[in-house]
Amino acid sequence: MKTKLIILAALIIMSAGNLFAGEKTGKFEVKGNCSMCEKRIEGAATDVAGVSTADWDKKSKILEVVFDDSKTDVNKIQMAIATAGHDTPIHKATEEVYKKLPKCCQYNRQDKTEHKGDQH
Repeated sequence: MKTKLIILAALIIMSAGNLFAGEKTGKFEVKGNCSMCEKRIEGAATDVAGVSTADWDKKSKILEVVFDDSKTDVNKIQMAIATAGHDTPIHKATEEVYKKLPKCCQYNRQDKTEHKGDQH
């Protein structure tokens, strides 16, 4: 009887491990300004098949996503967010999509390195 319980416990533990084996957490910067941006960014991320949660912090500009890496990856998630109008480290929103964002959502797109030569 004891052996059966040990085998059953081992099977349950292995099954639980397989359920979460593909679950990954990713964190990356996403450009945005306000709560409308937050809703758009999180919505674009969770619309990607395999993404279970998305939480964008307006202050730090960091998005944390939990996703099944057998269904998607960070590249696809960032592409979906850029398609919605927000720049990420891997993908930039097109100028056309960016300009369609409400004025309060149009973040500063200047690259800080662009002006290094202008400083004296």
